[in-house]
Amino acid sequence: EDAAAAIDNMHNAELYGRVLTVNYAQPMKIKGGEQGWASQPVWADADTWFERQQQEEEMQRLQSEHEEAIKAGQREKAAELRHQGMEEEEEEEEEGPGNVHP
Repeated sequence: EDAAAAIDNMHNAELYGRVLTVNYAQPMKIKGGEQGWASQPVWADADTWFERQQQEEEMQRLQSEHEEAIKAGQREKAAELRHQGMEEEEEEEEEGPGNVHP
């Protein structure tokens, strides 16, 4: 209340021949930041930026490990199928064309 009254009283008042402009103080705005203007210096975002970068790198690393695991599983399955196919061929060769088992 007192502050508002002081602003009203002093706004457009004359002091030493000059007209005063009095209004509410706003936080200082500094050019930079993610939105263009910020009330903090540009380097204040550095910590969050570094954290975001680390999270992105970790996600990429995990994704590549996951993809490698999938590829390794596919290779193992293919090798297993080849091995089973070779065993079946060996069994057919052992039976031979003239040997028919009832």
